[in-house]
Amino acid sequence: MPAVRSEIEAIIEHALADRPGDWRVLIIGSQANDRREMKITGPNASERSYALEGSSGEHEPQIIGRLVTRIVARMVSAKGL
Repeated sequence: MPAVRSEIEAIIEHALADRPGDWRVLIIGSQANDRREMKITGPNASERSYALEGSSGEHEPQIIGRLVTRIVARMVSAKGL
């Protein structure tokens, strides 16, 4: 799945390109089920986690990109980043 990983990386980089500060996105998969945990950290120790459900299509790169964009926007407005 290196091609999918590269696509996800590119989409996340694009989603965060205009955001100042140090942003990181970590996605960890589970061997037991189709859930993945996505953790986003941003400036000023802001952090959010989200469970990606494969059965809901949330493993798709475009969906992940939209989720990152939405979550980061909420983080920015909540923290005034």
